[in-house]
This record gives sequence, C-alpha cells and structure tokens, in this order.
Amino acid sequence: MKRTKLILWGLSAAMAGSLVASAQDAPSTSSIPMVLQIIREYVKPYKGGMAHDKTEAGISAAFAKAKFPYYYVGLTSMSGPSRGLYLTQYSSFADWEKGNKIVEKNPTLNAEVEKASVADGENLTSVDTGVFTYDADLSFHPHADISHGRYMELIAFQVKPGHRKDWEKIVAIVKAAHEKAGTSAHWAMFEPAYGREDGDYIALTSLKSMAEIDTDFMDGKKFGEALGEEGMKKLDELFAATVTSSHSELFAVNPRQSYVNPDWVAADPDFWKPKAAAAKPAADKKEAKP
Repeated sequence: MKRTKLILWGLSAAMAGSLVASAQDAPSTSSIPMVLQIIREYVKPYKGGMAHDKTEAGISAAFAKAKFPYYYVGLTSMSGPSRGLYLTQYSSFADWEKGNKIVEKNPTLNAEVEKASVADGENLTSVDTGVFTYDADLSFHPHADISHGRYMELIAFQVKPGHRKDWEKIVAIVKAAHEKAGTSAHWAMFEPAYGREDGDYIALTSLKSMAEIDTDFMDGKKFGEALGEEGMKKLDELFAATVTSSHSELFAVNPRQSYVNPDWVAADPDFWKPKAAAAKPAADKKEAKP
C-alpha cells in the first residue's frame, strides 16, 4: 500500500487535539479541544532555525511572565514549505473570548507580545490563522495526553461541496475496518469554522517517535485485509467521488517555540526546558617568552 493511502487510513498514535489546554477548564494532558486555533507562519529561507527560535521565545516569555492561562504548542515543518504552526485549544468560542480579554486588559502583556511579534515578523513572509472545531463522530479512539509527543502528522482533506454525507460514510467504513483489524490507529478530526474553505478537514496525529510511522505500514496491511479487495475497491471509488484532494505533512514539536502548562514541563523537563550547554572554560593563555 502506498504511503499516501496509508496516511489516509492508518492514522496511528495519539490524537493531537489536546495539544494545548485551558488551565481554567481542564488538565492540560486530559482534555479534547472543542475549538482549535492554528496560526501558520511562513518563514523566510534559512530563518527557520535559531533566528526564529529566538524571536518566538520572546513571545512565549511574555505570556509566561504574565502567567497567561492559555497555552500553545509550536511545530516546525519537516516537509513542505518552511513554516511554523502554533496550536491553541479552547473549550468553546466563549472561552477563546476570555483569553482575548485577558490580553486586552493587560497593557504590559499586550505591549510585550506586540514588540516580540514585530521582531518575529522580520523572519516571516506571511502569517494566517485558521479556527477549527472538533468532530467526535469523525475521530477514532482519540487520546488526549500528548505531552510526550515529539512529532505531528497533519493530513488535510478537501471534500467536494455537497458531499458531507459521503465523507461521513467514508470515515465510518475506515473506522469499522480498523476495529475489525485491531490496528493501533486513533486520530482526531477537525473541520473549519473560520479562515479556511468549507470542506477542509484536518486529521492530527501525535507521534512519540518516527518509529511509529513504520508501524503505519504494518497496520496498513492489516487494514487492507480487514476491508478485503472488493471493499477497498468500493472505498477507493467513493473517495475519488467525494474528495478533491488530500495531502500530508510532518512537523516536529519545538519546545523553544511553545508555551505549555507547567504540568507538561514537570512531566518531561529535559524536553520542554532543556538546560543550556555549559560553556567550555577558556584555555589558560601561555605567557609569551621574553
């Protein structure tokens, strides 16, 4: 089975819906977001490394200083255009409004975030924001704790207008086959509310290591056997009639560009707050001979 087909049906590992959490509503490692904001920053060539880490750190430091109660995880692209994704969770749109008002009522935080964002803009070519809502019916065995996640797969599907019922049928068939095969698959599906075209569904999958991608291939075989040749043919036909396009991208979780709950830091401090390498002592200078 091709890797593309495998990603469509073999979304394994923990779901990424709980990437970030509202400290006011639920523990950061056990909640599924009803509203997910994704800020996408396209980075200038060769500005995606330490330069971008430094300016993003200025933004997260401002939030940390203010003890802002909403958190986000930064992702750095490993495929496709050079870009960063910043995912923030809210329990509702009203909850999102609460976060906005906290910033508005804190002039110091507002000013520091704006200053750091202007500096960050020097590294970017463009920025956009999409807001998505969680669809429980289109998700499969979602896991909420991804505090030890190191990579993220994002799979985007463009469903044709008027084909939502067909899309729901496709996902139902896929879920049933995974149940029958007993694969390790589980995922969270989100659909656009603002900032993206209608029909732009995204599935998010968190990976503790890239070895889990290898597991996808093995699970893909079990999935195909559970569905059968005829079932796979019918599924392919329905998919072709329903989905305009699909593609997948791989991202690395970037702790230097994230602002996460202290519980996450306590659970894995070496990753989320790595200690700076100790500077090597300078060699003693030899006295010049007279």
